[in-house]
Amino acid sequence: MPKNSKVTQREHSSEHVTESVADLLAHEEPVDYKRSVLNVTGEAWDKQKDGDEELDAENRPAWNSKLQYILAQIGYSVGLGNVWRFPYLCQKNGGGAYLVPYLVLLIIIGLPLFFLELAVGQRIRRGSIGVWNYICPRLGGIGYASCLVCFFVGLYYNVIIGWSIFYFFKSFQYPLPWSECPIVKNGSVAIVETECERSSATTYFWYRETLDISNSISESGGLNWKMTLCLLVAWSLVGLAMIKGIQSSGKVMYFSSLFPYVVLVCFLVRGLLLRGAVDGIMHMFTPKLDKMLDPQVWREAATQVFFALGLGFGGVIAFSSYNKQDNNCHFDATLVSFINFFTSVLATLVVFAVLGFKANIMNEKCVVENAEKILGYLNTNVLSHDLIPPHVNFSHLTAKDYNEMYRVIMTVKEGHFKELGLDACLLEDELNKSVQGTGLAFIAFTEAMTHFPASPFWSVMFFLMLINLGLGSMIGTMSGITTPIIDTFKVRKEVFTVGSCIFAFVVGLIFVQRSGNYFVTMFDDYSATLPLTVVVILENIAVAWIYGTKKFMQELTEMLGFRPYQFYYYTWKYVSPICMAVLMTASIIQLGVSPPGYSAWIREEAAEKFLFYPTWAMAILISLIILASLPLPLVFILRQFHLVSDGSNALSVTYKKGRMMKDISNLEDNDETRFILSKVPSETPSPMPTHRSYLGPGSNSSMEMSSAPNGRYGSGYLLASTPESEL
Repeated sequence: MPKNSKVTQREHSSEHVTESVADLLAHEEPVDYKRSVLNVTGEAWDKQKDGDEELDAENRPAWNSKLQYILAQIGYSVGLGNVWRFPYLCQKNGGGAYLVPYLVLLIIIGLPLFFLELAVGQRIRRGSIGVWNYICPRLGGIGYASCLVCFFVGLYYNVIIGWSIFYFFKSFQYPLPWSECPIVKNGSVAIVETECERSSATTYFWYRETLDISNSISESGGLNWKMTLCLLVAWSLVGLAMIKGIQSSGKVMYFSSLFPYVVLVCFLVRGLLLRGAVDGIMHMFTPKLDKMLDPQVWREAATQVFFALGLGFGGVIAFSSYNKQDNNCHFDATLVSFINFFTSVLATLVVFAVLGFKANIMNEKCVVENAEKILGYLNTNVLSHDLIPPHVNFSHLTAKDYNEMYRVIMTVKEGHFKELGLDACLLEDELNKSVQGTGLAFIAFTEAMTHFPASPFWSVMFFLMLINLGLGSMIGTMSGITTPIIDTFKVRKEVFTVGSCIFAFVVGLIFVQRSGNYFVTMFDDYSATLPLTVVVILENIAVAWIYGTKKFMQELTEMLGFRPYQFYYYTWKYVSPICMAVLMTASIIQLGVSPPGYSAWIREEAAEKFLFYPTWAMAILISLIILASLPLPLVFILRQFHLVSDGSNALSVTYKKGRMMKDISNLEDNDETRFILSKVPSETPSPMPTHRSYLGPGSNSSMEMSSAPNGRYGSGYLLASTPESEL
């Protein structure tokens, strides 16, 4: 017997032995059947092939450093939604009071599910398809559904990066092109563009100069060549960042993840120095406690938590799969979750400091315009001079003086007040104007920046930040597609990455026609929400109820070196599935209560108008939801009725010395001897379905005797020290 074997070591040790025979056999160095006299199969040993397989396994990509990995996860989870969705929800749902339900749901839903995805990716070291194929083959459709949702989201998300690229290049001029309405010549007369005059300069530039938008989704209007070119640039950036996998995308993350924080801090400092910034921040964080009792607030908070962390997309699993086995993914989950939360709060401070400044500018403009109306009424004797308080000076009229004058006139002229057409000009009304998404970034924020000193500099910084935020999220989204496909189908990384980017660009041309913005809205609202909610519920069920929470917790203990808190046991098993089921039910009810529609820009009216989707658009909308969810029942049926192999007798992941080893597919009954006598120690199966490490004489941990029906083997065999047996 070899001197370094566990049995020999035990003979010379006085330590009390508590390990089972199964444990000893599992760790014993096996014979390489191909090179030994025990090779009775007649199979020749191909040294070159064997070496190539090991080399391929040993060369599996890995993060250069822990910092690079953390920045990649932060770059993926912190995206455009943190800048333009979270502030809007915070304002809409009670200001500071909204932070309470958001933080509660982040802790009981977001953090546990984020930790779960990190753990399974790190343990099995495969993309989403491989992970869920192993854990529960009948739920293997989870991985394919994640890939489809990533594809749908990537299609329109990169269009937003294209818009940001367009504004970025337009920012290198003074004054900014959206600061004033264009002048058009009508014969010898120069007049302001009517559409711009009836809306605003920034609104006109967005809808007409940038999108050249049509009046409805039914009016295609042809391709917008400027946006087509910007979309090509955006996909080229993503392709270059992804071409070498994490070897290239990891380096990009150093800039794309850190630069947005530099810009946000600069904007916060600059914003706090602006007049009226404090008004915006005070308005933002003044809690409306009654909102906390509104179920709609909790539903929107849960949805935001869900999407902010990128749950269900597969990007989290993909990034985590390149980690070492002993990486502390619990620390990673906690760190990234709360960095995401504090980034949202930081972005909210920046947004409302700037919007507070903009609200003051707009309020002063309102006061000036209405003061001119009052002066006109005084000069025509429509109003008496006795109504004007003696201390009011029209040449230096303040908002306070105007409000006092407004109340007096409204009281005296109560019967005919509406005919005067005076506005209240309340700062609170300006601050209450909710803006989100493209309306916040490309209209409200750009308008505020036109009033900044050195406005082109701030515009360049802002849109460069949006490009980096979008690029970080796109790299994670594309990894949710490329990693599982490359792992599962063994395609060449470079070829598949370039091919998928070209294909996505061609399909994405639907978003750069003149009606493209309406398709972006459709995909954003409906292509991901419901399918991803179902995906995450099934992920949770697969691990907590099918694979087993106790088994999963024990294997996390072996992987991390410490036992995770019991908090995770109860959230995975009970709290998170229930909360996600409630969220899914609420989302379905919301779809039924609110007929699908979109805000269309009507050129003749120079205003937005809500329109319902036509029948053909509704068909596309429903098809998106069905197509994204289709892999879930399809894979289940195919494997339940054995129409395709469920992989239960195939080993997809093996390990050698903590590194990824080769795949052994279609392990037939007559191959069991070959497998047992394989070259790699970790490939030797334990006769026990589950192996637990030797924990010492004082350990209370007992060996589980479950049959593991959902493992890779239909007979319940699991590897003793491979990811398959331990997850």
